[in-house]
Amino acid sequence: MKGKSKLKKSLGLFDVYAICTGAMFSSGFFLLPGLAAAQTGPSVALAYLVAGILMLPAMFSMAELATAMPRAGGDYFFLDRAMGPLIGTVGGIGTYLALALKSAFALIGMGAYLALFVQLDDIRPVAIGFTVLFTLLNIIGAKESTTIQRVLVTVLVAVMGFFIVGGLVMIGTGADTAVTEPGVTFFNGGLSGFLGTVGFVFVSYAGLTKIASVSEEIVDPGRNIPLGMMLSIISTTIIYVIGIAMMTLLLPADILHSSLTPVADAAEVALGFLPGQIGVILVVISAAAAFASTGNAGILAASRYPLAMGRDRLLPRFLAKISGRGTPLNSILITSGLMMFVILVLDESAIAKVASSFQLIVFMLVNVAVIVMRESKIEYYDPVFRSPLYPFTQVGGILASVFLLSYIGAEALALTMLVVTASVIWYFYYGRKQVQRHGAIFHWFSRLGERRSTTIEQELRQIMQEKGVRTEDLFSEMVARAGVIDLKKRTTLDEVATEAIHLFSQTDPQVITEDVSLFLESLERGVTLIGDRAALPNARLASATHTELVIVRAQEGIAVLCDVDGQKQEVDVNALFFVISPLNEAGRHLRLLAELSYQVEEEGFIKDWLGADDWHELKEILLHTEQLLTLWLTPGHKTEELIGRALRDVAWPEGVLVALVRRNEQEIVPDGNLTLEAEDRIIIIGEEEGIQTLYQEYVSVEHANDPRPPMFPAE
Repeated sequence: MKGKSKLKKSLGLFDVYAICTGAMFSSGFFLLPGLAAAQTGPSVALAYLVAGILMLPAMFSMAELATAMPRAGGDYFFLDRAMGPLIGTVGGIGTYLALALKSAFALIGMGAYLALFVQLDDIRPVAIGFTVLFTLLNIIGAKESTTIQRVLVTVLVAVMGFFIVGGLVMIGTGADTAVTEPGVTFFNGGLSGFLGTVGFVFVSYAGLTKIASVSEEIVDPGRNIPLGMMLSIISTTIIYVIGIAMMTLLLPADILHSSLTPVADAAEVALGFLPGQIGVILVVISAAAAFASTGNAGILAASRYPLAMGRDRLLPRFLAKISGRGTPLNSILITSGLMMFVILVLDESAIAKVASSFQLIVFMLVNVAVIVMRESKIEYYDPVFRSPLYPFTQVGGILASVFLLSYIGAEALALTMLVVTASVIWYFYYGRKQVQRHGAIFHWFSRLGERRSTTIEQELRQIMQEKGVRTEDLFSEMVARAGVIDLKKRTTLDEVATEAIHLFSQTDPQVITEDVSLFLESLERGVTLIGDRAALPNARLASATHTELVIVRAQEGIAVLCDVDGQKQEVDVNALFFVISPLNEAGRHLRLLAELSYQVEEEGFIKDWLGADDWHELKEILLHTEQLLTLWLTPGHKTEELIGRALRDVAWPEGVLVALVRRNEQEIVPDGNLTLEAEDRIIIIGEEEGIQTLYQEYVSVEHANDPRPPMFPAE
């Protein structure tokens, strides 16, 4: 099976929400409010709201790129494929450092809250201890790590909801506030202080996009990434703004501005109705959960950047090594080591400012990347989610990043530029010698007569192939109604194409002669070779009203002019898949071609293809995936033994489920009493091992010690 060298897909919607929320909900809420309020006064809650709004363009752009290119490395991968390896190196190293810095900052904050109840002379050893703990957890596996993440975020959100309700009740009863103190104004630091604070707290939302770095491990990324990000930023912003406004109302300014534990201080007032120190204890528990979730998610997300850059040879290859548990072991160890160094060397305020400046630069580049990918007009760029109000959203995000950078502070910018310079030097000294790749931006240059890069098209095609078809593409329906040409003797491509066009005209009468001639002309220019002996002649026709497929099995082969390593040459193929689609359905057309390619490239395809008994089994082979199988029940074939039996009487392998039975034009939701009939189509889903068992029993053929399958006798 494919994909054994890739990261395991195991993360669902709640995992996405937990990673995003846990990554945001730590230092930004439990540590930064006091430092931020010292810069701008009671307007600090408004600063958080503005920062959250300014995060939206980057979030939309990140969601689009992640659903188009779900790959480990997130920002790095997007920037590299859009603008080339130089920008990818700068963005990858910058984002990696920002995530590591923020995660280290969170673990320092965890120590600060624990110090409220445990005597600690120095909180940094505690932060290092938790770094080691989360490192071990991430080495075990992403799913195990996110299981802990779910628990931590659930505890966090529940306690914070209770804290806010208690605070609002207390404020409603009337309390002395920082706003009413002499000399305190809403914008205590003026406009420049307010805008600087917006830039300062922007890092509080940076964790939202951590999910892009683990997008390769997410099930159904097209749905779960944008939905999880949206749910996360809405809930987080609400708690940020209300909770921090409460802090400014409940705490005197001098206490708030000097506090590294502002939520615990506010809890003494907001939850004072609880006996003893229970209110503060609850907040400390939630703070520990928040900081732990950020540290855990930080190692999980940040470690995917060296992994991705190691895969691309921009960093040493040993960083791309995946352990037997499906985790990037070396990358995780390097990341945790960096975090420990940061914890020991940098102070809290410097960490926050440098992380914010890195993140602003990367978010600006991510918005640029969406513009580049859209305007490159690469057909294989096929995001499931598309950013709204393009390109105004992206332009607004770019301008907002530049504006906030001007208020971030000279020291932080200087450190950021130092890292950018070091990244550029690293690329020219090391990376440029290792890679021969260009970004999608070269497709812009091609309009001006410059060269364009085909590497990105090939990679996006591979990504589209791995993502698979969407539900609305109706791949199985297309295969089910496809015409089949089963040739027992040798013939020419023109004869087969003419018969395929005849079948197309029967299912789509709008196909006209002019379109047919264009299709035949395209075959003379060469078709795409898939695997060793399969080809995909295809076209989008002006007269076609929907996508149609004609399947061809050629027992003795058909000579087809194919593109092989950039050159045209005739190749004998045994499988052809003629596909036509309407002109306005480029995305669906390409996704269906990618899915066909994926099936054809499966190990043993040609052997099963040539050994299939009839057209039923040919279609079953195409509909077989690691987790899905469709069986036709046909008298005289392997599936005949299932006819006349109730579903409950069949010994199905463990871990599989009959999801649907199609009978004539009806779809039947099955139960154990359903009796199977001839010509039923059974759609079975389940675990890979069980599906493969059924495939071997009812579809696959084995030809031991025969490297080339035997041909059927010619007619």
